[in-house]
Amino acid sequence: MAKALIVFATRTGATEKIANLIAEGIRISGHEAEIVKVTDIKKEDDLKGYDAVVLGSPTYHGEMVQGMKTLLFMAEKAQLEGTVGGAFGAFGWSGEAPDRIFETMKNIYKMNMVGNPLRLKSASLGGGVTMAQDYGREIAKKMAG
Repeated sequence: MAKALIVFATRTGATEKIANLIAEGIRISGHEAEIVKVTDIKKEDDLKGYDAVVLGSPTYHGEMVQGMKTLLFMAEKAQLEGTVGGAFGAFGWSGEAPDRIFETMKNIYKMNMVGNPLRLKSASLGGGVTMAQDYGREIAKKMAG
């Protein structure tokens, strides 16, 4: 059984809801998923030992939140090359954070990224629940190899 780590930053709880739905999709597929708040990751070793690492942040004033920026600098030392990766986030207007996280994971860490970042205004709008669970299933499929 493969294991995924889902790390999220949140301001209003919307990104946390998406993290939980992605985890559901991974678990439905028969794999383990651990969900951790960005502030609980203290060192790069906290990111090691997983078959997939999925990072999520809301977009706030066109940026990801500071906790996720800090984590991305730390993650550079975690040797995640080849690890399955995904990026997600909630947004009100613009939604750049998941794209920036995705590009960093793909181009700097050289991770094995799932299709595209998942960008949702809310998990409860317009099929968001299904989209987030499907993203989790995609990650599970990639972990299974």
